[in-house]
Amino acid sequence: MSAIGAFKGFGVTFAHMFRKTVTTAYPFETPVAAPRYHGRHILNRHPDGLEKCIGCELCAWACPADAIYVEGGDNTEEQRYSPGERYASVYQINYARCIFCGLCIEACPTRSLTMSNEYELARDSRRDLIFTKEQLLAPLLPGMDQPPHPMYLGDTEKDYYIGALTNPGTSAGAERAPWSEQHTADGSGPAGGAA
Repeated sequence: MSAIGAFKGFGVTFAHMFRKTVTTAYPFETPVAAPRYHGRHILNRHPDGLEKCIGCELCAWACPADAIYVEGGDNTEEQRYSPGERYASVYQINYARCIFCGLCIEACPTRSLTMSNEYELARDSRRDLIFTKEQLLAPLLPGMDQPPHPMYLGDTEKDYYIGALTNPGTSAGAERAPWSEQHTADGSGPAGGAA
């Protein structure tokens, strides 16, 4: 090995020795993720509180890691969880398997499933990495009622999807989790997710 080769090799080391050190005070100061970062999933709601998920299981079929488990149930007039005929009675995502590819989001026909940029998902147990429907559902915002309840936004489920662009519920801005302290404290996030 020649002396020139050794100097070239050590040149990278010496160049970095005199640069300013960048230190992040994590977890006291959390770094802001990119707006389109694929983080924890959110099951969105309609503006009246009904769930957007219709239990079609397309997200589970699209998942290449087999991380999503869905069981569909039938809505009745007395027990209505979504505006359609069906709803997800069981919804689970196993974050020990999830590769955060976003294919489940693309497969969702109702834009029920979106991804926030919440990235702190580490747990002490593998069992705690299986998120249930209750953990994934978007929180109830002012003006929303806890399902089951009748449809408020129209007579049929079609009315819910025709007005989706003007009254999007919690799917607008879902890439920023509306319940995260960072966005609600400084007011930079969506106020309740509605545009």
